[in-house]
Amino acid sequence: MAVAIVNIAGRSYRLGCDAGQEKRLEELAASVDVKIAEMRKNFGEIGDQRLVVMAALEIADAADDARTKIAALEAEVAALREEIDLGQRRDAAIEARLAQSFDAAATRLERLAQRLAGDKSDADDPF
Repeated sequence: MAVAIVNIAGRSYRLGCDAGQEKRLEELAASVDVKIAEMRKNFGEIGDQRLVVMAALEIADAADDARTKIAALEAEVAALREEIDLGQRRDAAIEARLAQSFDAAATRLERLAQRLAGDKSDADDPF
């Protein structure tokens, strides 16, 4: 287990973490420290514990908003994927109908060509 030393609200904390996560933990702690400093600037000296609780609640609120937005975006992506799938199925059905129409037209043209070739050979035949 690795150890990260972080500073929050003027105090140092020695925290255990997974190896390689030290920098991430330090960045998170710096973010919390900035939030507490903002609270202190806005509300003055109302007590460290109260500032920490208010900062934690504001961070939790932002995280909850982010989760809500992520869920809405995931639902939107799922709906768009459904629309794409529906469009692809519709396109495949149209392509199949077009292929059938082309096949039918080709068959009719072949028959017409055979008739025309048959009529021409009949006209050339004197008997």
